[in-house]
Amino acid sequence: MTLTKSGYRSRIIDNQLGKYLHIFGAVCIEGPKWCGKTWAALNQANSVYFVANPENNFQNRTLAQLSPDLVLPGESPRLIDEWQEVPSLWDAVRFTVDQTQKRGQFILTGSATTNRKGILHSGTGRIARLMMRPMSLFESGDSNGSISLERLFTSPLKPALCNELSLQGLIALTVRGGWPGSFGLDDSAAADVPKEYLRSVLEDDIRRIDGKERDIRKMTLLLRSLARNESTVVANRTLQRDMLEKDGEPIGDDTVADYLDVLRKLFIIEDQQAYDPNLRSSIRVGKSAKRHFIDPSLAAATLGASPERLLNDLNTYGFMFEAMCIRDLKIYADSFGAQVFHYRDDSGREIDAVIELPDGRWGAFEIKLGANQVDDAARDLLAIRKLMAESPKSKAPELLGVICGLGKAGYIRADGVMVIPITALKP
Repeated sequence: MTLTKSGYRSRIIDNQLGKYLHIFGAVCIEGPKWCGKTWAALNQANSVYFVANPENNFQNRTLAQLSPDLVLPGESPRLIDEWQEVPSLWDAVRFTVDQTQKRGQFILTGSATTNRKGILHSGTGRIARLMMRPMSLFESGDSNGSISLERLFTSPLKPALCNELSLQGLIALTVRGGWPGSFGLDDSAAADVPKEYLRSVLEDDIRRIDGKERDIRKMTLLLRSLARNESTVVANRTLQRDMLEKDGEPIGDDTVADYLDVLRKLFIIEDQQAYDPNLRSSIRVGKSAKRHFIDPSLAAATLGASPERLLNDLNTYGFMFEAMCIRDLKIYADSFGAQVFHYRDDSGREIDAVIELPDGRWGAFEIKLGANQVDDAARDLLAIRKLMAESPKSKAPELLGVICGLGKAGYIRADGVMVIPITALKP
């Protein structure tokens, strides 16, 4: 009998976790705090140890530090929640798995990538890793799931209706984000959740991750610069200049790199890597990653962008809408082993989202807010495919699609390009 919490919403990661528990001795679920890792783990756990329980002056953490092997016994799968508070638990779990050779013994959850100091082994082959993000629109019930991303690669898209939203409704979903704690709140209250999240990160998490003191003011400036450059390819030097303009005090290369690394370890930001269709191709492609917050609500909260402000600044909202789509695409793609990239070559041709399957097949997707932008997006996709098809060393995409925000249905155009509302998509 599992420890499933009352009111638990099914998550896409549930199937992956169940599968991995049948393959590996332990599974580690990583991702930002408040995204639902603990509840997802409890849904498949039969016993639990909360390392960060504050009772009795954090007695659980102290016990784990004194003797990690004392906290591991319990009915399997046993959840060790916030294991990174005591990094030595990793080696203790790995050792136990090695000794017993049993599968599905432990689930580890953590909201920060721990400092590897003190950890002797990687856990390869014993501890599998799963990445969990805030909820996608399908998980929150804001997409009806009438179009499967995975199935697009195996069968033609059939016309499908979507959950039709107004522009105001779409913006509200972006500002709310995918935080499970936001559901059931009105729009105004839900917008406060990512604001409080960022406050907690700045006042607590950036110090706790490795015990190093960092300048909260400069970290705040960096977050604002990242938010202004959401869904773009922006260099560290550009971030530095942006911070200098706002503050008047220079910040060093190493400091910016360190602060970005901390934000990645806390799963606040996540890069979207560049795609190269063939390393030997004569087409020169960019290798810089796009910058994204793990959830677009964090970008909106950083800028103080209310739904009303974004409604009057659709250029800014367009980047946040793209970020929301990339968040969902990554969640969906992870479920069937695919990866999400972006593409840009030296001629300025771009693809917002490249979905690559494990066997190397890939699809090209443009992301557009309105239906009036679909024609231009489809034309650009067809031009890129033609260019790649004509290059003997490039592999052309198997399918083309435009993911849109304001649409009534998904369908295939006469030119073969698919139109896919984000409110119709699922894994």
